[in-house]
Amino acid sequence: MIYLALSVFYLSCCCSQAASGGIQTFVLPHSHMDVGWVYTIQESMHAYAANVYSSVTEELSKAAGRRFIAVEQEFFRLWWDTVATNTQKKQVQQLVKEGRLEFILGGQVMHDEAVTDLEDQILQMTEGHGFLYETFGVRPEFSWHVDPFGASSTTPVLFALAGFNAHLVSRIDYDLKDDMQKEKKLQFVWRGSSSLKEKQQIFTHIMDQFSYCTPSHLNFSNSSGFYWNGVALFPDPPKDGVYPNMSLPVTKETVHAYAQVMVENIKQRAAWFRTNHVLWPWGCDKQFYNSSVQFNNMDPLMKYINQNSQEFGVTVQYASLSEYFQAVHQSDLVWEQRGSEDFLPYSTEPYQAWTGFYASRNVLKGVARQASSQLHAAETLFTRYRLTFPDGPVAKDWALDKLRALRWAVSEVQHHDGITGTESPKVADMYVQHLVQGMMGVEELLAALFLLPHNLDMSSVLDSGYHRKGVHQTLGQHVIVYNPLAWNITTIINVTVTFQNATVFDDEGRPVPAQIQTSAQSNVTFDLFMLVELGGLQHRKYLIKFSDRKCAGRSKCGWTYAAKGVRFERRSVPDWTRTGRRLLPVLNECYKLMFDQDTNLLHSITYLEEKRSVRVSQDFWEYHANGDVKAGPISDNYIFSSNGSAVRAYQAVEMEIIPGKIVSEIRQYFYREKNDEDYAYSITTRVPECFGTTLRCHRLEQTYSLGSLLLNTEVVLRTSTDLKSNRTLYTDDNGYQMMKRPYREFINNTLARNYYPMVRTAYIEDDLSRLVLLSDRAHGVSSQASGQLEVMLHRRLWNNLPWNLGYNLTLNDSSVVRPTLWMMLGSISTTSRLYQREAVELQHRPVIMPIDQPQKPWPEKKPRGRSAVRSVVLPPNLHLLSLSIPGWNYSSDHDVHLGHIHSGEDLHSEPDFDRVLLRIIHLFEEGDDPELSKPVTVNLKEVLQSVGEVKVLEERSLTGTWNISSLQRWKWKTVDNLETENKGCERSGNETFTVTISPKEIRTFFIHFGSNDF
Repeated sequence: MIYLALSVFYLSCCCSQAASGGIQTFVLPHSHMDVGWVYTIQESMHAYAANVYSSVTEELSKAAGRRFIAVEQEFFRLWWDTVATNTQKKQVQQLVKEGRLEFILGGQVMHDEAVTDLEDQILQMTEGHGFLYETFGVRPEFSWHVDPFGASSTTPVLFALAGFNAHLVSRIDYDLKDDMQKEKKLQFVWRGSSSLKEKQQIFTHIMDQFSYCTPSHLNFSNSSGFYWNGVALFPDPPKDGVYPNMSLPVTKETVHAYAQVMVENIKQRAAWFRTNHVLWPWGCDKQFYNSSVQFNNMDPLMKYINQNSQEFGVTVQYASLSEYFQAVHQSDLVWEQRGSEDFLPYSTEPYQAWTGFYASRNVLKGVARQASSQLHAAETLFTRYRLTFPDGPVAKDWALDKLRALRWAVSEVQHHDGITGTESPKVADMYVQHLVQGMMGVEELLAALFLLPHNLDMSSVLDSGYHRKGVHQTLGQHVIVYNPLAWNITTIINVTVTFQNATVFDDEGRPVPAQIQTSAQSNVTFDLFMLVELGGLQHRKYLIKFSDRKCAGRSKCGWTYAAKGVRFERRSVPDWTRTGRRLLPVLNECYKLMFDQDTNLLHSITYLEEKRSVRVSQDFWEYHANGDVKAGPISDNYIFSSNGSAVRAYQAVEMEIIPGKIVSEIRQYFYREKNDEDYAYSITTRVPECFGTTLRCHRLEQTYSLGSLLLNTEVVLRTSTDLKSNRTLYTDDNGYQMMKRPYREFINNTLARNYYPMVRTAYIEDDLSRLVLLSDRAHGVSSQASGQLEVMLHRRLWNNLPWNLGYNLTLNDSSVVRPTLWMMLGSISTTSRLYQREAVELQHRPVIMPIDQPQKPWPEKKPRGRSAVRSVVLPPNLHLLSLSIPGWNYSSDHDVHLGHIHSGEDLHSEPDFDRVLLRIIHLFEEGDDPELSKPVTVNLKEVLQSVGEVKVLEERSLTGTWNISSLQRWKWKTVDNLETENKGCERSGNETFTVTISPKEIRTFFIHFGSNDF
């Protein structure tokens, strides 16, 4: 109580002095703790991270006026679970209760904003927020995005949906920040979605040029200032406690000089903001591992400044971020508003455009998205299993452990030095290892969910199809295919097999249309394409029968077509004197693709719906990077800086076309030199042959192979058309919304500064046509010429910059990468209806699980028929973002939950397996389509009736920690006087379970189901 009284006196004293005309300074102690980057998680925990929380807990408990903000949860949770004593946990509980230790942001990591996907951002926030709320009953209300390389306009929308009152960023273009400082425009109200507008606006603070680190230059010392604990040492902390570059102590002799430096910086910052409240971050990377020496020096310095506040015109106080924003909010100013424009790309200097990381470590980006997709599938399948078979043989605790391990790994890699590809090789290996281990665990779970139904009747899973008497005994393999989307789909899947003859049967014993051909990746395997129809969240079992004998007619071959390829001779670039004379068509119901036999390249595409032909060609180009810092700007993990325009990356092209009845495949091989034996790059284009089926024909699936690259090359896929696009590009922000990217001219580095991140979608268009590319992972994209769209697919770099060499950040990535893009061409109206859903379908392709090896057939049995699992289907403009059992155990009533936490009871909670988390997103923006952009009203009880009987539906904030009815975010005055509105669950009459979802809305619910009759 004495400490609390002193704290109140201390704060009120400072506030009264500031009110008299001085500058009120909020000193914010923090430590920026990268979840990865140069050192692995284990190395960082050992060297400094665990000591941060141990020493901060001890020092905050000594003086009530001290504060500290904790940001990323991964390190804190590791400390809490593996290091913290019971005494320390009780101290933390008290510090959190008093607001002296404040959790801000609260996600597992500080996620990147350029190359992360919306679904993964939400996941990592939900994981961190769930832990904090269950453990402490707190819900972060402020962001701290100080280090991501540029700022997306999706992020403020998500933070508003999570219940945040203010958003803080730092890294934006250096020249833009300079202008905003001069004009005092670093603070504004951001309406990140052009569809949601004021509904989810949020007050935003951009840090000034000093960013999140304390200015370290002292004019009276050779050591850095304000970092009294020095610089963290790896791999082991020093036994004597003496670290490198420890700041000069604050003494009677140095305190005035320190005060002058600090006050001068405070006043410099104050000139850039509209209020007399200055945020003064005290800390930087890897700080406060020895909090005692930090606070014991800052305490007397701040006391000295306050004792001489009349002379300095400044007061200082330790503060949490909430205390700073409360002061700004109470200033009651009218703020400018910002629309949905983002702050991408990001540059720090004229020749330092941070656009290279959009494509760095392509393999890591791909594995991260693959893991995310698998997690989504497993979450939905486990939720259905638990509700249908609550006492089934798949142990719920075991299953939740598997899911949590992959949630952790997918969350972890979203770090701004993770999925960005900007980490050291050993950290990249760590991310991949955690992802792969998590995926292997979830594969075990999927197998158990498929193979262990409630009655343990294995034959119900393995027996499929029937075997005619007298027929040659073939080998059989069973494959389960699961659709993780809440839409009915008809699609083509590919199963790699080792037999050249195969027939396919569904779970009712009927033959399935299929096609088999030599694999594009191997001469000893075959691609078996199968046409599958699946309901939403439904799985089906297929039987593949193999034979070494060739088929003799349809009766023996079922519906499988054996496709054969036609190879075209290699064409070298110098021989391309006359082209376009010999064009070869490949057709389906949507397109006519013309390939030029003189070049072996794509020549044009006609979209048949409007009979409009567009010249289209695709090939590979490369930028050459400088590796010598003395010779000019360099490219590295982060930065793209080319020596000049891109040059052709090949000298000859071969082509093979495989006409099919399920899919026609065009394989193009690009050779660096015309006589090379091995190709350097390839494009495999699959054109669906969907005559007479419900398969959509607009999707041209392309897979590429690149690598190993030559050193200091950055390779792009260039798609050139005759569209009059004027170099204007459209790219997505995190898979949430599209951003218009007009080509911009700069004094320096124009090429690199016109690169943008593509997470899911990019397109170019003119008045008549639009060319769309959809991606299975993030890339960098640009339009360097009208009608041109280039995608950077791979980078391999080395340079001699000492900083890069010291931290092993040169990106000498020798891997072979195989990304996938889907291409669509058509009118603007047609593509507007399609691309959002197609992008989701690419992200969440069917899960294909062979459940046995090819073997002799089981004893003959009559087909058992299709699975009784009924489908879950949403309207075409709504997407099921989440259907999961989070496991966090807390009361939906906030007061009840706080009472439990503060009662002193055992803090350990058993997982809650009855609460289901549901999220639904409206995929379309206002104006995208006359029908699909309308609000959609659905009855969730009816939509989910095949899952179970919905008994309770409660709308929550994005991460689930707020009941939406009690969430009252701060209102900020803007020039048009619009204020934030929070719309609850809209109901129609007595239809308790009916909700209306507007364009770009994300609605989150807790659901409790009744007993299931299945």
